[in-house]
Amino acid sequence: MSLADHTRLLLCSFIGALVAAPLAARADDLPPGWSGKGQAGYIMSRGNSDTASANVKLDLNLLRNDWKHNLSLDGLFGRSAGITSSERWDARLQSNYQITAHMFSFAALSYQDDRFGGFQYQASGSGGLGYKFFDSEDTKLSAQIGVGYRSLRPELLIKDDVGTVIDRIPLETQTEVVGTAGVDFSHRFNASTRLLDKLNAESGSSNTSIRNDLSLEVKMNSRLSLAAGFSVLDNTNPPAGLKRTDTITTLNLVYAFPAQH
Repeated sequence: MSLADHTRLLLCSFIGALVAAPLAARADDLPPGWSGKGQAGYIMSRGNSDTASANVKLDLNLLRNDWKHNLSLDGLFGRSAGITSSERWDARLQSNYQITAHMFSFAALSYQDDRFGGFQYQASGSGGLGYKFFDSEDTKLSAQIGVGYRSLRPELLIKDDVGTVIDRIPLETQTEVVGTAGVDFSHRFNASTRLLDKLNAESGSSNTSIRNDLSLEVKMNSRLSLAAGFSVLDNTNPPAGLKRTDTITTLNLVYAFPAQH
């Protein structure tokens, strides 16, 4: 693996820490209403196999009276036997307005760049209504449904005999109205263990995309946790020659920013 590849992997692995460090150092000075967490994981194997992968995630929340704003960013990069095998970047921004104790409205923007998923990008804006079924300290469950507009650009990946991508052929950009749905669940089993599951789906005439992120977090202290995660990404109509479903398993170190009130 070249020096440039090592540099890229290390940058991906530690970007979460670089972002989190200034916030952590000034945690007591964060504006009121802020909370969040950053996490990163890195795996390197040498010997009979030569593999390396890194993933980073950042999740920030801002509460202001009846408003809740959430920004989530995550990235994944991997190489195997000197060949880049995965590279994906995701961003989502959602704002909720609390209408009643249980009902809320939302507006969301999302963007995904997956270099090996058969799409140059998928971007959308949506809005709708949501409902909180449970909102206790230990268990939270909410669901939302809405309508939006999506732009996506498929691409054909040309590979050689060993699976290396040697060319990319962009296809025509597609725009369409989509229906959206989401479910957000968390349950705290005890003071140190919590299960989280988040699902987002968009369905249009050309493709239905579904992403589900499941994770189990175990606290080591008030700030640090270990998280084991399993993500499923499904596109019902990928470009020719590509599988419709990807799965990702991660093990990350998580740093929680203290909530500021």
